[in-house]
Amino acid sequence: MTRRALLSSFALALTLPVATSADWSRFRGPNGTGTAEGEMPAINPKAPLWKAAIPGRGAGSPIVVGGKVYLQTAATDGTKRSLLCLDAGTGATVWAKDVAASAAPTHAKNSLASSTPACDGKQVYAVWWDGSGVSLYGYDLKGAEKWRTSLGGYKSQHGPGFSPVVHDGLVFANVDDDARAELVALDAKTGAKKWVQERKRERASYSTPFLLTREGKPAELILGTTTALTSYEPATGKVNWNYDVVWPKGKMPLRVIAHPVYVGGLLVMTSGDGGGSRYMVAVDPDQKSPAKVWELSKEIPYVPCLLTKGDLLFWIGDNKGSFACCADAKTGKVLFNERLLAKEPSASPVMVGDKILMIAEDGEFVVFKAAAKYDEVERAKLADKEKVFASPAVADGKLFIRGESHLYCFGKK
Repeated sequence: MTRRALLSSFALALTLPVATSADWSRFRGPNGTGTAEGEMPAINPKAPLWKAAIPGRGAGSPIVVGGKVYLQTAATDGTKRSLLCLDAGTGATVWAKDVAASAAPTHAKNSLASSTPACDGKQVYAVWWDGSGVSLYGYDLKGAEKWRTSLGGYKSQHGPGFSPVVHDGLVFANVDDDARAELVALDAKTGAKKWVQERKRERASYSTPFLLTREGKPAELILGTTTALTSYEPATGKVNWNYDVVWPKGKMPLRVIAHPVYVGGLLVMTSGDGGGSRYMVAVDPDQKSPAKVWELSKEIPYVPCLLTKGDLLFWIGDNKGSFACCADAKTGKVLFNERLLAKEPSASPVMVGDKILMIAEDGEFVVFKAAAKYDEVERAKLADKEKVFASPAVADGKLFIRGESHLYCFGKK
């Protein structure tokens, strides 16, 4: 290659967007951890950096890649779904891509656009429910549709809300409803199905997979649902190991909405239902047959995801108000349990540096230290009294909170 050609290739590479560690490229950010480095962005409810009106209604979370915010919404009459691209610096709409659809029943806290897109810096991937079936779409960064692949019909009393995950050229989707359960892998460039793994079905689960990487071991794709916690080989779908969930005597199988986390050498998974039943189990994946190490069944979250720091496990309860808990991940011993707010959260908490932010459905939020002893930093409420069901995103030192009608950006200018 000539020097001129080399310089031209280098210049082109500099102009191509790529997902970076500062991005929030999928549901719950980097590998679904819900964490970001740095300092918690300043949150002044009366003076956000910007506030952008979001048409329609949706409960999906925003993602942020390459200075752009992507999120999904649905027309209030159900006739269309839309993928929006906003400028992360100003909140201005860059483009919108619409998909024709129809109205359909959902849970009161669900919506017709409750999925969170994913982006690898090359394309944006979004799950759409047209009212009867679900499909996965691939878009380029200018909003042009590159492919669409049907994932089949979808039957659930709550409606869908699962989100895609992209890794190493494949897009994964956990399609787990009242009629079937499948983990699907698609080619990120073409949308072609690469592999499909059937799973035992029990109750519709909405959890996303994540990549478990450990020194000296190949990467594992981990998925937890009502029936099992399973490790797959990402490229082929081959099952590495499987733990069949054994429900405690007298407890019916529960839904899994929040995805598992890896902490203290264990995989921890939560589950629950609208009736108030809760269950958390910690599994050791390194035993000859993965085995339960500990379990909890009180004041466990149903919808919000878990957070980890070192060997500490944090969660936000969502039953009859909200509460913050911390436990020793290796033993399950609860270190603190603090009642926080009168309203429960649907949004998952986020951790930036050593601080955790939780926000309730009425827009009231609390920030506390990620430590073994509860230490509250601040609490306040969004000025517009908007309800919040979507989990926040953190990118480039800024915090993005989606309310019912607006997307808010907080932090330093």
